[in-house]
Amino acid sequence: FLICLTIFSQTRIFPMFFNLSILVALFLVDFSPASCEVDAFIYNGFQSVNLSLDGIAQFTSNDLLLLTNSGTQNHGHAFYPNPIHFKNSSNGTVFSFSTTFVFAIRSDYGNLSGHGLAFVITPHKGLQGSLANHYLGLFNSSNNGNRSNHVVGVELDTIYSEDFGDINDNHVGIDINGLRSEANHTAGYFDDTDLFHNLTLISGQEMQVWIDYDGNTNQIDVTIAQLHMEKPARPLLALKHDLSSTLDQSMYVGFSSSTGSVPTHHYILRWSFKTNGKAQELSQLPKLPHLGSKGTSRYVTIGLPIISLVSLIAAVLAVVFYARRKKYEEIHEDWEREYRLQRFKYKELCIATKGFKEKELLGAGGFGKVYKGVMLITKLEIAVKKISHESRQGIKEFVSEIVSIGRMQHGNVVPLLGYCRRKGELILIYEYMSNGSLDKYLYDQPIFTLDWNPRFRVIKV
Repeated sequence: FLICLTIFSQTRIFPMFFNLSILVALFLVDFSPASCEVDAFIYNGFQSVNLSLDGIAQFTSNDLLLLTNSGTQNHGHAFYPNPIHFKNSSNGTVFSFSTTFVFAIRSDYGNLSGHGLAFVITPHKGLQGSLANHYLGLFNSSNNGNRSNHVVGVELDTIYSEDFGDINDNHVGIDINGLRSEANHTAGYFDDTDLFHNLTLISGQEMQVWIDYDGNTNQIDVTIAQLHMEKPARPLLALKHDLSSTLDQSMYVGFSSSTGSVPTHHYILRWSFKTNGKAQELSQLPKLPHLGSKGTSRYVTIGLPIISLVSLIAAVLAVVFYARRKKYEEIHEDWEREYRLQRFKYKELCIATKGFKEKELLGAGGFGKVYKGVMLITKLEIAVKKISHESRQGIKEFVSEIVSIGRMQHGNVVPLLGYCRRKGELILIYEYMSNGSLDKYLYDQPIFTLDWNPRFRVIKV
């Protein structure tokens, strides 16, 4: 075209033919993106690469893309820095595209993790306003599910979210403008015999994902397998969905990930992408770091056992404290205010009688047992009578009689010092008489018998 233009410009003949030639040439030139337009890139590791990162996403020293680290309630994004042309401007159809990447998810707590990662196609880098946790750093409560999002994603989800219709806590899903997947399946692959093999996303092992969109059939295929396996012939997910109304002319491609309350490392090891063709094969795999850093290992192996031991000791002490409190628990009743006797604490009596040991037993009768005791502080010798009285009926009358006797100013009547009330027991505290009680000299075959004169003197005092 340039040669023809030069020739006719130098010759001033055939002006009409010259103008016609220019017009024909302009019609032959298509200034719109051709149907064979190709955008492609490949990252076999992430050493000195230009990706747009935000959140807690970072590159590691061994050339890995780390979307989330040991932080909690966070998210990370990584995007190819330039927009990708996804549509043929002449008819608005979406180009075919293909991407493949290798990922690994490692939790600081074994089988507990959160929350997963997603390959995402979005109109803008950064995903402003997106939340962590089960939103995967893609959406928030107000925009999740909105058609105006123009977002396509493939999620590798490790947490069950009933609100989003998740099938379990280990699945792959195709998301269109929201986290309620258009198609999902338990993570795994089909072998050549169509036998399904489960894969655990949080196993910490490297896995490869293939995502293919056919612009002619409008079908999205998602395939996943263990690393170094051939791509399975049957995809895990196959969804018929025309993306023409979802994708804009130019979009950004990348990854999003989030954590909840469990620190989790989401790694991307390699990544390849291409429009109008098959993504390049990945090679030269960088190695994952050893499972668990020194800090994490020390925390798990030392910190957790210490915390568990302290918790166990605290629980035991709480049980012991409660048991001791129940042991010495006393009962207060209305009649106590009426008679105004001195009330002794059960714990004091327990100490005074050495725990009501049998060797401190002075005697036993129909109402209960009597123990000798010595008050800890005053060193006062006392006689402690434990009266079993499970029935509440009549106890007031019984105490009234005891108090009446105690108020008698008689030299030969043992004074009542006080009482204690505990559960089904009434405990009376008397002054201890070292010579014993009068009944020893009247009954039980005493050594000598009191005649009537001493008996009258006892009564008259």
